[in-house]
Amino acid sequence: MDTDGVTAPSWLLGVNDPAPVFELNATGRSPFLFTSDHYGRLVPEPLGDLGLAPSEFERHIALDIGIAGVAERLAKRLDAHLIAQRYSRLVIDCNRPPRIASSIPLLSEATTIPGNEGLTREDAATRRRAIFDPYHHRIDEAIDQRLHGKRPTILVSLHSFTPVYAGVARPWHVGTLYQRDRILPPLLLKALRAEGDLVVGDNEPYAVRDDTDYTIPVHGEARGLINSGIEIRQDLIADQSGQQQWAERLARILTGIEATLTTV
Repeated sequence: MDTDGVTAPSWLLGVNDPAPVFELNATGRSPFLFTSDHYGRLVPEPLGDLGLAPSEFERHIALDIGIAGVAERLAKRLDAHLIAQRYSRLVIDCNRPPRIASSIPLLSEATTIPGNEGLTREDAATRRRAIFDPYHHRIDEAIDQRLHGKRPTILVSLHSFTPVYAGVARPWHVGTLYQRDRILPPLLLKALRAEGDLVVGDNEPYAVRDDTDYTIPVHGEARGLINSGIEIRQDLIADQSGQQQWAERLARILTGIEATLTTV
């Protein structure tokens, strides 16, 4: 749904609703800037439960399961800045251009989202202004500050994916997602494959495209940053032990990549 030019209030968030942006290590010294578009599963108080049972918000349709624990641990280990988004992708997907239908989905996998039916352009614009815009404005602001300070900046968008989608099993343990960058994705692929115990996806289970993605095209490619997405299979990070293991693994891999980039 195209909401450009639509005037809408930003009062969607109730008095008990937290701000959409979660940050960690805003002054971190690492060149890595981590984002997590599907970090949270909150729903603004005025929207109730979107007509869904509580169990639906435990599923991959509502958030990237396990990625919050990985992202926070990884940011702490590397002293890196993490910018994440607290609200469910069912309210508005912060990695979709607002003009497309999947920005506010009527259907996610095989689940209908009743609270998203019959929205006006003004309704959609209100969600965008309350949640989507503050999140992406903060990423823009952080990148502006880093570039102004001539700080090396490598954008990594952190995600997780369901092991089975629409009845089809996904064999990959982890994947790199990219479009135009030819620096970070090959280094990530090489390092992940060198681990020896991983099935690694090259633009799997998804590929980045301008018409379906937002964070990497807008904040990575358009800003001229080295960038990549990382997708981890959700069953591997469903508990704290798995999240810790993957944070440690990625911290080691990214530290090695940082050393490689500084010598190029």
